[in-house]
Amino acid sequence: MTPTFLLVGMPGLSAVPSWWTAPLLTIYLLSVLGNSTILWIIAMEPTLHRPMYFFLFLLSVSDVGLATALMPTLLGLALADAHAVPASACLLQMFFVHVFSVMESSVLLAMAFDRALAICRPLHYPTLLTNDVVRKIGITIVFRCVGLHLPLPFLLAHMPYCHPQDLTHSYCLHPDIARLACPGAWGAVYSFFVVLSAMGLDPLLIFCSYGLIGRVLQGLGSSEDRWKAGQTCAAHLSAVLLFYVPMILLALIDRFRMPIPQPAHTLLSYVHFLLPPLINPILYSVKMREIREKILKRLQPRKVGCAQ
Repeated sequence: MTPTFLLVGMPGLSAVPSWWTAPLLTIYLLSVLGNSTILWIIAMEPTLHRPMYFFLFLLSVSDVGLATALMPTLLGLALADAHAVPASACLLQMFFVHVFSVMESSVLLAMAFDRALAICRPLHYPTLLTNDVVRKIGITIVFRCVGLHLPLPFLLAHMPYCHPQDLTHSYCLHPDIARLACPGAWGAVYSFFVVLSAMGLDPLLIFCSYGLIGRVLQGLGSSEDRWKAGQTCAAHLSAVLLFYVPMILLALIDRFRMPIPQPAHTLLSYVHFLLPPLINPILYSVKMREIREKILKRLQPRKVGCAQ
C-alpha cells in the first residue's frame, strides 16, 4: 500500500490557500444549520411523523454527514495547502464520503417511491406505506450503505499500485484510488461494482418513478389538480437533479476523457458534493408548505398572557 496520496486543490489558489477558507467554512456552517433545522422541526412536530418526512429526516442526516466527511482534506488544503494525506486517513475519509453519498442516493430513491405511491395509488398509500414498512426501508438503507462500502478500505489497502499516487479530487474517492491499482486488482473490480449498483441503478429507478408520476398527472382532469400534485414533487425533483446531474457529467468526462480544464473539473466536483447539503434544506423549506409553516411557528415568540 502506498504510504500517501496527493490531493488536487483548487487550481490557481495554491499561492494563497487561505483565500477560500472563509467561503468553505460558510458553506459548511450554513449546510449544518439548515439541515439541523430540518432535523429539529421533524423531531419536535408529531404531525410531521409521517413517511415523507421520515425520508426527509434521513436526507438531512446524510447531507450533514457528507459535508462533515469532506471537510478534513478541504480545510487542510485551504489552511495549509496540504496535498499529501496518509493512506489510512484517505481510506477512512473515502469510507464515510461514500457511505453518506450512497445514503443520500438511497433516500432520494425511497422518496421517489413514496411520491409515486402517493400519486399513483392514493387510496392504498396509507395501508402500503405503514410505519413498520418505513422503518424497514430505513434499516435497509443503512445496511446497504455500510455493507457495500465496508470491504472497500480493506481491499484497497492491500492492493498493488502501479501508478503515481496523484488523485484527481480534493478528497479521497474509491474510483479515484482504484484507478491507481495494477490491472486486474480485485479492489478495482469491486469498486466498479459498487458504483454501478448504487449510483448507476438509483437514478434509473428514480426517473422511472417520475415517468409513472408523469403519466398519472396527464390523466388528471383539471390543470389545478395537476399543479397541486406536481408541487408535491417539485422539491424532490430539484434535489434529484442537483445531486445526479453533476455526478453524471463527471462520470461522462472521466469515461470519455473529455479535454476540459482542471479548474472546471474540480469545480464540478465541488458542486456535486457541497451544493446539495447547502441547497436541500432551502428547497424543502420553500417548496413544502407544512415544513415552512412549522419552522415559522416555532420561531415566533410565544405570547404570555397577563393575569387579571
